[in-house]
Amino acid sequence: MASSRREQILASAAELFAERGFHGVSVHDIGAACDISGPALYRHFAGKDAILSEMLISISEELLAEGRRRAADAESPELALRALVDWHIEFALRHPALIVVQEREWSNLPADGRAAVRSLQLSYVDLWVDVVRRLRPDLDRPTARAAVQIGFGLLNSTPHSARISAAAMRSLLERMALAALLDQPLEAVG
Repeated sequence: MASSRREQILASAAELFAERGFHGVSVHDIGAACDISGPALYRHFAGKDAILSEMLISISEELLAEGRRRAADAESPELALRALVDWHIEFALRHPALIVVQEREWSNLPADGRAAVRSLQLSYVDLWVDVVRRLRPDLDRPTARAAVQIGFGLLNSTPHSARISAAAMRSLLERMALAALLDQPLEAVG
């Protein structure tokens, strides 16, 4: 029960942080969203900083672990890139609040949380860079890293994008990300 309560707290806090910002949300607000008292929240987390840290560290761990698994399971570099793009789109469409919190609340992370998230994120970026460079040997590492980060900007725009159906958004994001990363015209990517 404790881990499911922790997950409930993290999910509720993510929604509240995305909606109101980290400083616009109190421990009591998070507790109320979970049907527990603010002070009862302290049985699960030391405070808001700990909630934010665990939230962003755990999503970074999930992105990296699943990205590694999907890339390793792919039979070719092209399929690995498609698997990574598919995974990131899946995550972004399923968790728009976490994308917003990651983007907006970075500066509110305690230093140790920032270091942990940054390390995980760099490993995730490097995973993508390695795959992109197998497909684009013309790119040096810094340029491939820039291309990947531009791709993330596109994929992480989902919380702010015009609302179309999830299937249409998934298809559009996939085609646009692959076209950008492979430096191909949009119509050439299928």
